[in-house]
Amino acid sequence: MQVLQPPGWPRPKGYANGVAARGLQVHVSGMVGWDAEGRFHSDDFVAQTRQALANIVAVLAEAGAGPGHIVRMTWYVLDKREYLGAGAALGAAYREVIGRHYPAMSAVQVAALMEDRARVEIEVTAVIPDNSPDNSSDNPPD
Repeated sequence: MQVLQPPGWPRPKGYANGVAARGLQVHVSGMVGWDAEGRFHSDDFVAQTRQALANIVAVLAEAGAGPGHIVRMTWYVLDKREYLGAGAALGAAYREVIGRHYPAMSAVQVAALMEDRARVEIEVTAVIPDNSPDNSSDNPPD
């Protein structure tokens, strides 16, 4: 994976401006903060985010991928003030589940999510590098 950082641009905090990668693509549907049985254990934004991220990691594992393979995340939140106000706690939950890996990200405030109790929904794209000699993860895309 190659992080795309144009010269002279300030480094973004908590995400990458762009990412280039080659390999098997894994697309994970929007995950909300419920458990494997579809039950919410909290209405707290950070707790739901932590669970949604854990759900993403579980789905990625089914493809042999991990958080470091994520190249893009899209966050759908009900309240941008809640998202922005969660700052440090949200960052801690993110690092606890995903680590210090910051892919390209977007965050969008939406009017509603399909699950009434959901405060956040996150979808990701991951790329598992093809380790063949002519397509190594060390070689950026053409």
